[in-house]
Amino acid sequence: MRTLIQALKTKELRKKILFVLFIIIVYRIGSFIPTPGVDYNVVNKCMATIGSASQENFIGLVNLFSGGAMLQLSIFALGVMPYITASIVVQLLRVVIPRFEALHKEGQSGEAKLTQYTRYLTIGLAVLQSTTILVTARSGALFNYQCDQVIPDGSVFNLVVMVLIMTGGTGLIMWMAELVTDKGIGQGMSILIFMSICSGFLPQLWEIGYGTNGTDGDWLKFGIVVGVLVVILIFVDFVELCQRRVPVQYTRRMIGRKMYGGSSTYLPLKINMSGVIPPIFASSILAIPTLIAQFGKSDQSWVKWINANLANTTSVWYIALYALMIVFFCFFYTSITFNPDETADNMKQYGGFIPGIRAGNATSRYLTYVMNRLNTVGAVYLLFVALIPTVLIMALGLNAKLPFGGTTILIIAGVGLDTLRQAKAQTEQFQYTGFLFENVDHKEG
Repeated sequence: MRTLIQALKTKELRKKILFVLFIIIVYRIGSFIPTPGVDYNVVNKCMATIGSASQENFIGLVNLFSGGAMLQLSIFALGVMPYITASIVVQLLRVVIPRFEALHKEGQSGEAKLTQYTRYLTIGLAVLQSTTILVTARSGALFNYQCDQVIPDGSVFNLVVMVLIMTGGTGLIMWMAELVTDKGIGQGMSILIFMSICSGFLPQLWEIGYGTNGTDGDWLKFGIVVGVLVVILIFVDFVELCQRRVPVQYTRRMIGRKMYGGSSTYLPLKINMSGVIPPIFASSILAIPTLIAQFGKSDQSWVKWINANLANTTSVWYIALYALMIVFFCFFYTSITFNPDETADNMKQYGGFIPGIRAGNATSRYLTYVMNRLNTVGAVYLLFVALIPTVLIMALGLNAKLPFGGTTILIIAGVGLDTLRQAKAQTEQFQYTGFLFENVDHKEG
């Protein structure tokens, strides 16, 4: 709160905050504008029929990241999901395509080229995802076959126009997010995701206590859920701020007539370096069989098994597979984003070494050992955060009314901490009380 007050007192920061709020308002308005060709009255009836329960599958994640715009089939129906997917794919391709790894090592110019590839891939994924959403909405599979005639005109021309509009909406979201990053405070995509989640978070949380028209609510369950949510958020904030600081010593070097080096620093390693990626990957992969089963006959044995075990987030099969995939992707994604060999080579190049460890291969092996231990703790931490909502659903009998999941908690805590740190850093640029005495008149001479 103190950081926010200080930021509002500064003219430059106040302009940035107001600009971010303006972009958020435009983003939320676009989430309610229906795509031409969609019967909005039918969509509203469908939403009232299936409810607004949060889902930890692919459709639920896309709807979550779009602030509920996907199931409303608005012009921003895809939200930021295509850009997130494209960013992850480009990072993964660095392992497969040497050209991408070379661009990553080139510095700012290479990163600009990778960003350009990410934008192109975002548009391609937007076309693919918008086509899939419209086809499933047309067939009724998007709304569990409980609604018909969502798109009255199913002609090819009408569907092409709708795909182009949704793709254009994704491009507009990507542009607005980059504007927030350049001219505002915080990372643009993260802030838009944060606002999308919060837009449906509080109404669903209130519904647990108040119920439908104040008839079937339970304030005891509401209090338990709020208490657990606060405890988990505090725990997540604490873990996300934890670091394993590996000491690094730099030797003195004579360059020309000047002596450089001789300083001591540390290499900060987070406990959860993979972030929110493992739960997203795990839930998305587990949602694929459910999507395939929607196109099969309900009386077939394999469709019944998938609906009973993989479509139900509280089943033993789903929990077991979900946990195994989270652990796997925690180690896999960290191995891609953090390269011990590259870090060891950079330290050796600048005359750095870890006390007691030889430079080169020995340093790489030591960093690998440390990262494996941190990943083990991080995987257990992610399992705890991801499975707590499932335990609450089973213990309190909330069905699927829980307004938050493991992915939601990690995003809220992570984005909140990152934005607060950036706001505090920019605020300190305009505050000099830490370098001068307070309440003292300073005179020259």
